[in-house]
Amino acid sequence: MQKKIPQRQCMGCRERKEKRAMIRVVRCTDGEVRLDFSGKLNGRGAYVCPNPECLAKARKSRSLERCLETPIPEEVYDRLAKEMEGTPLG
Repeated sequence: MQKKIPQRQCMGCRERKEKRAMIRVVRCTDGEVRLDFSGKLNGRGAYVCPNPECLAKARKSRSLERCLETPIPEEVYDRLAKEMEGTPLG
């Protein structure tokens, strides 16, 4: 029997995709918002496709802020955009 592949919903396009193919944004227990590439940081997480269009949609609709229940600093959005430039879309 094949092992179940974890799926998560993108906060931009709202599509369900493989967890490993997405970027996790986490509100840590100390209240700070960070990017989590290991997928193991403690805290509340939200996922975005490595696609600049999805990031733009999530930013415009403020879905990351609603999901994490906290304002997202500009630096986090900037870092997400930089990470997406170096990530092949898929």
